[in-house]
Amino acid sequence: MGTLKINHFAVWVGVVLLSLLGFIWYGPLFGHAWMGYVGLDQAAMEAKPPGASTWISNTIATIIPLYTLAWIFIRLRVENAFQGAMVGLLMGFSFVFLSDMTGNMFAQHPYGLSWITGGYSMTALAVAGMILGGWRKYAG
Repeated sequence: MGTLKINHFAVWVGVVLLSLLGFIWYGPLFGHAWMGYVGLDQAAMEAKPPGASTWISNTIATIIPLYTLAWIFIRLRVENAFQGAMVGLLMGFSFVFLSDMTGNMFAQHPYGLSWITGGYSMTALAVAGMILGGWRKYAG
């Protein structure tokens, strides 16, 4: 086996898939509950929809973690989809979910909000890990 490289195409496919996951997660799956936890309703969302800067920031906030994950996978020699999904899930739980949960507890936000936002992060990183771990690229 050769030296692992970042598979840029896999990263960009991951960006698209995680955007779709976000639309589903914060839409039909948990959108109503999430809006209730953060104090929004459909009328407020329609009256002031997110602008371009929100979507640009969201895209950048997806690209950077995926490239970081791809870089980490090279150093860890993650070489299959299962390993990638497990590392992604562990990172999502350890670094995102637990931090969100603690922050939400101190801010006195509903516990369910942590499960929605942290659950998305764990799921997204597991999916990204599966893609990046399974779709690896070796140097020439």
